[in-house]
Amino acid sequence: MYLSIGGDMALREKNIIGIFDLDNTSTSKRTREFLSRAEADGEVVPCDDLPKAFLLTREYGFHRIYLTPLTAATLEKRLNQG
Repeated sequence: MYLSIGGDMALREKNIIGIFDLDNTSTSKRTREFLSRAEADGEVVPCDDLPKAFLLTREYGFHRIYLTPLTAATLEKRLNQG
């Protein structure tokens, strides 16, 4: 199954490691450092709108972070509907 994350993007559910709310997680210094390092390494896929959440994925041995304008709660509901 695939999860629509907005902006005409969809991810394979089996590749999703975690869904994180940006408001809650960005208060942590470690999370900010993790996201900054990932962005510097080219592992972040941006979204066109203001991001509200990010998804950490692993596919073919590589980590990638997808920013999404959808909330973590909305993404979780979509996952649970399938």
